[in-house]
Amino acid sequence: MSAKLFVDTNVWVYAKIEGRDITKHKRAVSLLKNLPERVVVSTQVINEIYSALSKNKIKDSDIQEVIEQIIPEVEMMELSVDTIRKSWKIKLRYLFSIYDSLIVASALEAGCTTLYTEDLQHDQIIEGKLRIVNPFVS
Repeated sequence: MSAKLFVDTNVWVYAKIEGRDITKHKRAVSLLKNLPERVVVSTQVINEIYSALSKNKIKDSDIQEVIEQIIPEVEMMELSVDTIRKSWKIKLRYLFSIYDSLIVASALEAGCTTLYTEDLQHDQIIEGKLRIVNPFVS
């Protein structure tokens, strides 16, 4: 069995939106198509996808369709009180935003070894377990 992978909001959003940055769009689409395992996301990621696509003037029905396509293809991590408390420790230790800390806490709780995101330092290792990978780094 391969390592578990967590995919952050920005990858999903770039995969859906072509117009802003075609290079990031192509990389996001390629990454999502070629991941070897089911990926992990949190309920936070799903809500952030909705918000980001809405800000990009995508119709609610289209956003809901995108999310309905994602849900059966991922392992969903719900934010629990334990996740929130873990995120506080991560925030203090690594000086991340609370939202990034929640993503990291969710990925750690799911047992992921890789977190794909453009929001954190590429190749950083969190708690000796989770590697940050920016899929948009050349």
